[in-house]
Amino acid sequence: MRVARPIPAFFCALGLVATAAPALAQGTYPDRPVKVIVALPAGGSTDMIARMVGQKMAAELGQPFVVDNKAGASGQIGTPMVARAAPDGYTIMVSPASFLTTNKSIFKTLPYDPQADFVPITKLVNQPMVLVAKDAQKFPSVAAVLQAARAAPGRVTYASSGDGSPQHLAALMFGTRTQSSMLHVPYKGGAPAINDTLAGNVDLMFAVLPEALPHIQSGKLQALAVMSAQRSAVLPQVPTMAESGVPQVELSAWVGLLAPARTPQPVIDRLRSAAHAALAGDTQTRLAASGMEVAPGTTQQLQDTIAAEIKLHAELVKAAGLAPQ
Repeated sequence: MRVARPIPAFFCALGLVATAAPALAQGTYPDRPVKVIVALPAGGSTDMIARMVGQKMAAELGQPFVVDNKAGASGQIGTPMVARAAPDGYTIMVSPASFLTTNKSIFKTLPYDPQADFVPITKLVNQPMVLVAKDAQKFPSVAAVLQAARAAPGRVTYASSGDGSPQHLAALMFGTRTQSSMLHVPYKGGAPAINDTLAGNVDLMFAVLPEALPHIQSGKLQALAVMSAQRSAVLPQVPTMAESGVPQVELSAWVGLLAPARTPQPVIDRLRSAAHAALAGDTQTRLAASGMEVAPGTTQQLQDTIAAEIKLHAELVKAAGLAPQ
């Protein structure tokens, strides 16, 4: 009669770890607060989305989602922090498209790889862009902007939230398609860029609609045109670029939720489910009132979007003659 040999304790422990890890990822995540990095200052639309969605995700998953603003260098401070973080679901980021797409063309080198260092969880929202001016008498229309920009190339100024930002890319698209030239004035985020536009320190801004909407509605900024195929439901009186005589100038500044590469799939799935739930109901209503369109999706869909826009934005940057920094 053969006597079964006892299995060494080491291999028993390995077996327990192997079976427990998936269960932990699926069953108990998260069991402590989750840090949400936003590589922009507080007060802009990306920060607002992160806080609104994070609050709902916290209620859904039973742990705090703490927004941590790490602004500066066009995302090159906060974004690599997420790339280097442990892939355990406890450090994630809410990012504007530009940090994952345009930055690859704007800068010679980046301290992160937009495609290899992250796993997309879901797109959160699409945000239309709108051209706004402080001086409605000087710039009452897109035609007036073009006349001024062509008469004195580089004299008309526009603000953005940084090199490679959606505002910057929108201006590059506008300038390339209209053969006009304006002076770029970059800031460390949408909020300070809007503030200087309000103060009249710059002439124009191709703004993300949610950041500009309160100032448009109050009359402090003049909306000249939206960069979308149709007029915005919250600004039905404002024409599109095509209606203003400038076709093929359309751009949406999406915002996505991402985690470090190699984050376990059960954690990604749990975060995606919570994010999708967070975007429904009153959150969707509030976002729509701010000029945003909720846009939940899959990892693959966001991966495909990032890849396509890296290519498109590289073509725009090259056409604009902009040398990488």
